[in-house]
Parts: sequence; structure tokens; C-alpha cells
Amino acid sequence: MSEEKIRLGISSCLLGQEVRFDGGHKLDRFLTDTLGRYVEYVPVCPEVEVGLPTPRDALRLVGEVNNPRLVFSRSGEDITERMLAWARKRVVELEAEDLSGYIFKSKSPSSGMERVRVYDHNGVPKKVGVGVFARAFMEHFPLLPVEEEGRLHDPQLRENFIERIFVLKRWRATLAKGKTAGNLVDFHTRHKLLLMAHSVEAYRQLGKLVARAGELDADQLYADYLVQLMAALKLKCTIAKQVNVLHHIFGYFKRDLSSTEKQEVLGVIENYRAQQLPLIVPITLLNHFVSKYDQAYLKDQVYLNPHPLELKLRNHV
Repeated sequence: MSEEKIRLGISSCLLGQEVRFDGGHKLDRFLTDTLGRYVEYVPVCPEVEVGLPTPRDALRLVGEVNNPRLVFSRSGEDITERMLAWARKRVVELEAEDLSGYIFKSKSPSSGMERVRVYDHNGVPKKVGVGVFARAFMEHFPLLPVEEEGRLHDPQLRENFIERIFVLKRWRATLAKGKTAGNLVDFHTRHKLLLMAHSVEAYRQLGKLVARAGELDADQLYADYLVQLMAALKLKCTIAKQVNVLHHIFGYFKRDLSSTEKQEVLGVIENYRAQQLPLIVPITLLNHFVSKYDQAYLKDQVYLNPHPLELKLRNHV
């Protein structure tokens, strides 16, 4: 992986900026101190950028779930159109930032990605809404990975989001080399096992698309591939899918392994299947044998090293 940092949009308060309605922040140490070593953040605070003071009266969503109004809790003043006009302009500006994803502030009426409270005409809240800016962003950038800081406390969601932003980084590096059939085949080949861990069927469908490289317009081919790629990566990796991939890797050099080494690999995979070991254990052992037996094909497989080891993402899944 190149040293160039991945650029992510983020709610400003998560970086410790005191921009919340109560004058405080929601500093998230994992985002700043750990993930922050590999990414460059582009902070956005919709409420401050739209011109509201800090501190300020709290905002809430009211009315229809799919088209709520954004109003001040106490005064009832409606600033929906003001926020929408700003959001439409801001997402266009963000096109120039080369973002690979966005981390939203959960529960925020402007920036919440999901389950934001929407108050009905009786003042009863339901956690069914999407923040005004978050909705505008996701509609404008439908392929970008997005998450909330609260959901990133879940090890599987965290690993999935970070995996996706690193895949997108490699995709853009491929684009920079030129939209050739060869470059697409190379990208697809290197990501085979990673895709299989999400969906064997999605991998096959992407393979069929790649096979048509000679007959499709390059721009359309690459655009279609990216849509299917990002959809595939959102599919959940299960233990069963991971075990299938681990056995697939094992098959590449089982002829090289001694009987003792075979039993060691199979035993570790079974312990992972039984949830007695995290994924990092079989991955580390397989990486050892990939290096020991110089398995060239597997050395290029992104699955074995999809993101920096220092993030310890596979230690908890």
C-alpha cells in the first residue's frame, strides 16, 4: 500500500472540535489516534457551516419520515430549506476532496446516518430518520462507504468499513494507471479471495463482467464494475464464508506442507470456525506458509493483507 493517506469526510465534533449545540464535542480516540494515522480527515459541521452559533438551541426532525422538517426544539423555527440549500452546495464542493468515505455523527438531525429520532405531530419520537445533510451526502455519493462512529464500535462493522475504504484506495490507484482490460483483470484477480469472503456469487458476476472487457466501452465497464464491487463488499462476511476462503488458500500449498503442518492449519481453521480463535490467527499462520513456500499467487491476494496490521481489525472478528 502506498503511503498516501486516504481522505475521509467526518463530522467535526468527532475530531474534538467544540461545535455541538451545547458547545461541546464528541472526540473519538480510535478515529483520531488509531485510524487517524492512515487517513486524512475533511471535517464538516453542517449546523455551524450553515451559520448557526455555538452553543445554540438543539435541532430535531419532525413530520414525515422520508421528508422531515428540521426545526429548533424550543422555538419551532424551521430551517429545513436553509439546510438543504447549503447541503446541496456542500456536497458538490466535496467532489473536489477526493473522499473515499465518510464517518457521520450518530443520532444527529443533520448528520445521523440512520435511526435518527423523528417526532410526529404528537411530539412522539421514532428512531427511523436520516439527518438532512447525511441524506444529501449519501444520495450524491451513493458508492462511497459511510458509517457512524457509534456503529464503528462493532468489530465487524469497523473491519468492513475500513476494508472498503482501502479497496477504494486501490481501485483509484488502478484507475490512475489507465482504464485498460489488463489493469481491470489484475485488480479483479488480486481481490478474488476478498470478494469470495463476502459473496462467491458476487465474485462470479464480477468475473463475467471482466470477461466482457473486449466488447464493452472502457468507461462503462469500469463504472459497472465499481457499482457491483461496492455492493459486494457491503455484504456481510460470515464465519462460514471465511472458513471457505481459508480452506481455498490451504489448497494452494497443501502438497508442500508436511502432515504436521497440515494438521496445524486445519486445526486452527476449525478453532476459528468454533469461535475459539479470532480470524487473525489462521490468517497469520497461512501468511507464514505463503512466505515459507513462496506461493506467488497468494502473495498478491489482498485478502491476506487488506489493511494495516496495526489496526488489529481481525483480532476481534
